[in-house]
Amino acid sequence: MPMLEAIKWVKDRVYILEQRLLPEKIEYLECTDYEEVALAIENLSIRGAPAIGIAAAMGIALACMNIKASTAKEIYDKLKPVFNRLISTRPTAVNIKWAIERMERLIKNNLNLSPDKLKKALKNEAIKIQEEDIEINKKIGEYALPLFKNGCTVMTYCNAGALATGGYGTATAPMYLAKEKGINFRVIACETRPVLQGARITSFELLQAGIDVTLITDNTAGVLLKKGMIDFVILGTDRTVRNGDVANKIGTYSLAVLCKENKVPFYVAAPTSSIDLRIKSGVQIPIEERDPNEVTKIKNVPIAPEGIKVINMAFDVTPAKYVTAIITEKGAFLPNHIKYINNSEKIEKLRLKL
Repeated sequence: MPMLEAIKWVKDRVYILEQRLLPEKIEYLECTDYEEVALAIENLSIRGAPAIGIAAAMGIALACMNIKASTAKEIYDKLKPVFNRLISTRPTAVNIKWAIERMERLIKNNLNLSPDKLKKALKNEAIKIQEEDIEINKKIGEYALPLFKNGCTVMTYCNAGALATGGYGTATAPMYLAKEKGINFRVIACETRPVLQGARITSFELLQAGIDVTLITDNTAGVLLKKGMIDFVILGTDRTVRNGDVANKIGTYSLAVLCKENKVPFYVAAPTSSIDLRIKSGVQIPIEERDPNEVTKIKNVPIAPEGIKVINMAFDVTPAKYVTAIITEKGAFLPNHIKYINNSEKIEKLRLKL
């Protein structure tokens, strides 16, 4: 497992790895209140659906610690604006809402506690969410591991690694496990414009772990797929909905279509916390649009004419028909079977062998 952590709770402070500085500089932001956490999520100091869910939970715990109240109910009332602020930071990734709802349920179920005990319970719950996420990622890795054969070449997109999660990563978890087992494989990492998460973060992570990784421009992916140089593609997701449609970093849809055209399997690594069964199809997923400067500049250096119009969608939606399988901590499933994810009896019957 990589040594770097995207986020950690230390002595009632939240420390967030400033990922905008990677790979040149390793620096942690010290957050003492929820607004600092919210800004870190908004400006991509921390990113990746599971990681920002953990950050939201820790932001709530921080906010709670700074609240003066005589009852748990009073704390709950004062936290409601905090919930709204954190949910507003990144609308596409469902993990934030999932984490906030989990923290809110804990409060509602413990309104009889003293303020001090409730604060401790919220802190412990936030830390528990991170610990659980690491174990979930390991499970995803175990279910995806059979895909990795000696001599295989796998392509990934954006960053679904340890720095996008509590640890280990989703799409990268089987890579770490395959490395530990001595399987000889190669990873092709797409750069992922406009913020270059693949170039700056995925390649950095995998190099640190001693994994054979090669970086390509996003436009190179189609050529490699056509030439038969890629055995399969595996990447993460920010939200997967009931019919199996997947929202992920912009460019995922294009890659999925290329895979279909060239008969290359396209796998999505998805913790169940990122599966939103309340939404029927991908057309209902809100798509975040971000600052045009992310497109017109790289590290504040202009690469386009001043005043040019920009469309900067952060995510796109890949229809279920392009997805070979969705790999969760409960097993691998066909996209149209995701709607049964909470039915343990169905899961046993529908789980795929990869």
